Amino acid sequence: MQYKTAAEWKKDVIVRDEIDKYLIDGKDFIDEEKIHAQIANAKNPDPEYIRGILQKSLSIKTLAPEETAALLNVESPELWDEINEAALQVKKKVYDNRIVFFAPLYCSNLCVNNCEYCGFREENCDEKRRILTQDEIRKETESVIDEGHKRLILVFGEHPRSDVDYMVDTINTVYSVYRDAPVSGREANIRRANINAAPMSSAKLKKLKEAGIGTYQVFQETYHHETYNKVHPTNTLKGDYRWRLYALHRAMDAGLDDVAIGALFGLYDWRFEVMGLLYHTIDLENRFGVGPHTISFPRITPASGSSLSNNLPHQVSDEDFKKLVAILRLSVPTAGLIVTAREQPELKREVINLGCTQTDASTRIGIGAYSDQKTEEDLDKKQFTIGDPRDLDDVIREVAELGYISSFCTAGYRCGRTGETIMGMLSHCVEGKFCKLNAVLTFREYLNDYASPETKAIGEELILKEIAEIEAEPYFAERPHLMEKFRAEYKDILLGKRDLYL
Repeated sequence: MQYKTAAEWKKDVIVRDEIDKYLIDGKDFIDEEKIHAQIANAKNPDPEYIRGILQKSLSIKTLAPEETAALLNVESPELWDEINEAALQVKKKVYDNRIVFFAPLYCSNLCVNNCEYCGFREENCDEKRRILTQDEIRKETESVIDEGHKRLILVFGEHPRSDVDYMVDTINTVYSVYRDAPVSGREANIRRANINAAPMSSAKLKKLKEAGIGTYQVFQETYHHETYNKVHPTNTLKGDYRWRLYALHRAMDAGLDDVAIGALFGLYDWRFEVMGLLYHTIDLENRFGVGPHTISFPRITPASGSSLSNNLPHQVSDEDFKKLVAILRLSVPTAGLIVTAREQPELKREVINLGCTQTDASTRIGIGAYSDQKTEEDLDKKQFTIGDPRDLDDVIREVAELGYISSFCTAGYRCGRTGETIMGMLSHCVEGKFCKLNAVLTFREYLNDYASPETKAIGEELILKEIAEIEAEPYFAERPHLMEKFRAEYKDILLGKRDLYL
């Protein structure tokens, strides 16, 4: 349907019935009074109670809100050492020893919303508005592939010109691009495009499903109703708290069984937001049997034309940031945790050791910023500020030095290991076995196709170590067919084949 104006389009975006169907007695699942009481009542937790919670998390069970509230109240440095150690153990049990890499591709900064913390907000007159053509999408994708990426997350402002049909065209364009890798000359492409976009109706979500997206990501920004209303004006689409809150419920109903949640930390008390993310997880699990595939927890950084982003009411310190990462790892042990390039490299290194499983690299957040030559003035006019602009090869080398293998695996989407299937495998610590095999295969590709000599030297040592661990793993010894296929595919990659997986 064609709309003459954005105002006309906005009237048809929110479908009230697709909110009301999820409410219980007219209420959503964020009970603020209850959350505040749980946090307040958990002060000075008994150390043995905390250790019991850690054991529950190590059995890969989602924590109860009261248990997460207790972790939020721990003050003892010695107990925090135990919490951090348990968080890393949970990560390794569920996901093994890998870090998944991706790149964000910002397609449009046209937006009908006016979020106070965002450089894309409609009233920001300093923002140069632009929506990429499909030829420009192609050029951006080429640049990202040339870095070595296999996963993209496509980011769109909320606007009629970048509605679902534009998204579908963009996804098709991304999947159509092939490049010759700079080192080996082997053919390379993006294997999975995820979407970060505004909430939409079930009918539109089904179009994304048909286009072959991976994960559908919507951040609630803040779970605190009053704060949400303050920073998202009520006359905007984003001003509807519940339309956003149930965006991923609609996605699950539409068949998109890989969904991702997140909050912007700095708008309200970080402890409350952690509880909000947990309650969001629990409601998805209760209704669909599946929680979020990933959880993100970006801190707000300065944005063009936003005074709020420079004067946050609830600034999260580095120490508290590390705490919330560890607590999320323990509270939702099956979810991937994404630390973004908003954070400085030093802090990213620390939280990777607290259980993070994914990160972006070589990140550019301007519209067309991967392929365009931008001036420093242009680079300042963007949605937010990044703290880690390093190239993918530099980050991969650092991750390898920390002892983690880089992964570009997209096998789960194509093998049916999504939704309820993958959550079952994660909770039984099986999916991590496949993660390890596919991490080695995709890392082998990267080393041959893209790695600098320095990164390749470190990577060769690491990949031998990973293969030795695979050979010694009882799970694989009991499944010789998997080992046979893995060895054959590893050999084929060395001979030049690509995109092999288990």
